[in-house]
Amino acid sequence: MSDERRLTLYRNGSVYSAADPFASAMLVDGGTVAWLGSEQAATSLQDSTMEVVDLDGALVAPGFVDSHVHITDTGLALGSLDLSGVRSAGELLDAVAAARRAGDQRGVVRGYGWDESTWSDPALPTAEELARAAGGPVFLARVDVHSALVTPDLVEAAGIAGAGSSEGLDGALVSRDALPAVRAAARPADDAEVRSLQDRALAYAASRGYVGLVEQASPRLSGLRDLQLLLDRQGGQDGQGAQDGPAPQVMAYWGQLAGSAEEARGILDGLGVEVLGLAGDLTVDGSIGSRTALLAEDYSDAPGNRGVGYLSAEQIGTHLAACSELAIQGGFHVIGDAALQLVLAGLGIAADRVGAAKVRSAGHRLEHVEMASEADAAALAEYAVTVSAQPLFDATWGHPGGLYEARLGERRAGMNPFVRFYSAGVPIAFGSDSPVCALSPWESVRACLTHSDPAQRISARAAFIGHTRAAWRAARHRNPLMGQLVPGAPASFAVWKADELMVQVADERVAAWSTDPRARTPLLPALDSDRLPECLQTVHEGRELFRVPGFGRVVDTAR
Repeated sequence: MSDERRLTLYRNGSVYSAADPFASAMLVDGGTVAWLGSEQAATSLQDSTMEVVDLDGALVAPGFVDSHVHITDTGLALGSLDLSGVRSAGELLDAVAAARRAGDQRGVVRGYGWDESTWSDPALPTAEELARAAGGPVFLARVDVHSALVTPDLVEAAGIAGAGSSEGLDGALVSRDALPAVRAAARPADDAEVRSLQDRALAYAASRGYVGLVEQASPRLSGLRDLQLLLDRQGGQDGQGAQDGPAPQVMAYWGQLAGSAEEARGILDGLGVEVLGLAGDLTVDGSIGSRTALLAEDYSDAPGNRGVGYLSAEQIGTHLAACSELAIQGGFHVIGDAALQLVLAGLGIAADRVGAAKVRSAGHRLEHVEMASEADAAALAEYAVTVSAQPLFDATWGHPGGLYEARLGERRAGMNPFVRFYSAGVPIAFGSDSPVCALSPWESVRACLTHSDPAQRISARAAFIGHTRAAWRAARHRNPLMGQLVPGAPASFAVWKADELMVQVADERVAAWSTDPRARTPLLPALDSDRLPECLQTVHEGRELFRVPGFGRVVDTAR
């Protein structure tokens, strides 16, 4: 599609819409949904002014939004060494050596996804072993990206003298305070290369049915120049940029701490690009996999270690008060239960300073929040805080015998408490934290249905809304119809080839197919097999972002 206004009639398929759950056709007028209805009505409506697309049984549904993503790092991961399959330090070293032989003999070898919790022997390679295998600089991010294996030359390039000179440097392993500098030393410095990585990630996201991505930028992660390149190429938050071809809309947060409203305003004014707020990956703690998430009790597999707290309740409260005064979103990366207590205390401090009404109206958000009690959820609801959660965290690490059980023991039960949040009235938006987890939206929806704790499973419909409409609302999008397919809504959708459509509920005692059609519940793809729906086309506000070759055969409109 182009930006110019034209009529396109999609028919002979299914349309996911609460306005007409049985719709099989949809008319798009420029960038807007103009009509939904039946095949019989479409036949009457169709005329020679329309481009007519035969869906051939495919599903048209609102496009996905990823509420937590790192776009440049996703581009890096897509073109880097995949270490998710290695099962020992020896296999990792062999993979690095092979990558060096096959590629650039001088540049940084980048890899993603190793996870020593899946190894029979979790011992990591030494710095000397890694240097021998690498024959040059190497940066290998752990699956949670909160620690990495690096060679001594990269540590030196980062300006870190050696072991003991920075918190978080232990042989080849960097984490905590040492990680940002080493990560920066390993990243591309050339603007053109960064743009290429961003283009790769955006194109991949479009091919997976995403129309929107929420970038979580911060000084500790990608840095300001990366954010400027990303938003400049799109012409700001509205996605109307001058890049090569349309791309998913990028909305961004900047995770920098503010000590006052004046300082917050100065930070925003100094960015040179528009962001949604000072939120996102402003880290209160780290990750469970790297044992840096802040816990109330020791890690089960590391007695004496309760993780790392990067901010105090006072700092959190001051930041949230500043953002509330400016009526912008503030927020934090928070995973551990002790870290969440710091945030809740900070919310109380902010409410005492500027008033609870200002705190609530600012629409603050928290990323991850994997450990929360019923009382915690109630407190978040009281302050109207949105949780941006990652269902694939549970699918990857939450099962019996998985990483969470190894790190936390019995505390793994009830983690990622989606039902608890919904029951308390806490809004939830879903994302992947890519490159930590894959940009795989239907896999993420399925993870909500098959949560490792049956008490926290939600229906496919609730999960789908959390990946679409709720994500736009969490980002405070100006159009309340975004994320829906109803007349007057933006034409932002994806077309999916699916084997079967059904209503899928979280309660295993209820047959998924038994919902009465008279309930007028829209149908979604069946997700009870390994075969996920295939994206055929992605469109955002009438602009085509992706199309599978051969899809969209124009029907003869002759009458």
